[in-house]
Amino acid sequence: MKLDRAVIGELAVRPGEPASLAHRSTESTTVDWLGTVGKSRKQVAEEDLRTFVAELEVAQGLLWASGTHALLVVLQAMDAAGKDGTIKHVMSGVNPQGCQVVAFRQPSSEELGHDFLWRCSKALPERGRIGIFNRSYYEDVLVVRVHPELLHGTNSHTGHAPPEHLWRDRFDDINAFERHLDRAGTRIVKVFLHVSKEEQRKRFLARLDDPRKFWKFSAADVAERHHWDEYQAAYEEALTATSTAWAPWYVVPADHKYTLRALVGGIMVDAIDRLGLRPPEIDPDEAAARAAARRELVAE
Repeated sequence: MKLDRAVIGELAVRPGEPASLAHRSTESTTVDWLGTVGKSRKQVAEEDLRTFVAELEVAQGLLWASGTHALLVVLQAMDAAGKDGTIKHVMSGVNPQGCQVVAFRQPSSEELGHDFLWRCSKALPERGRIGIFNRSYYEDVLVVRVHPELLHGTNSHTGHAPPEHLWRDRFDDINAFERHLDRAGTRIVKVFLHVSKEEQRKRFLARLDDPRKFWKFSAADVAERHHWDEYQAAYEEALTATSTAWAPWYVVPADHKYTLRALVGGIMVDAIDRLGLRPPEIDPDEAAARAAARRELVAE
């Protein structure tokens, strides 16, 4: 089963066109890929997710066997949009040996001593593997844009605003970096989990009211919520400037977790499928040796 190409097209930010986040739904897609006959939309989405998880397991095995490509999935979102849960559910069937998840938090002093792409570039997946970035180098055109005091290596420490060309320069650097990765065999899929401000409020309250989730909440989460409009503007510009043919952005509605997870799973399966991978060919001598080995084992 494949996710409807019309759905994938709707979620994609077309290169050269605005991301138009303000006009994109946080709840559903225009294309009705779930249907309503006989089952609830949640049931259908959960069944689709199970199918995509199984297909992703097969696709990851083929990716590993071919050893020619890697898949890099970049997840970006506002707090409580569902990044951790999406990773947990979508990757539940993948062999851990073929997958790596990296969460990028506040940079260390060593990381701050390098260019903003460095800490992510050294965590890239090798060929044959799936790599997932929970946040990424995009933080350096998002968080630091909302909080320019966090910038290092610029004139921000003087109290002056960073030059506007800094962001354009970083967008150019990101596009060039991702173009290089694509040429080197790393397929890049970037997903923005598009959650509404009201849904974020509900999830924050759920964390505060549930002892099992209380640890996930930080007072800083509410402080960042005060910058909601600034973050939306930063995301709008970043997604518009960096959605390319070789590294597209997908804006996935995140108010309903069951929909979000199924869509991300479908997007990942589609990305690997479009690589056109085939099992590695075995040369005649090796094939003969394996046939002889089989005969010997059967004869025992």
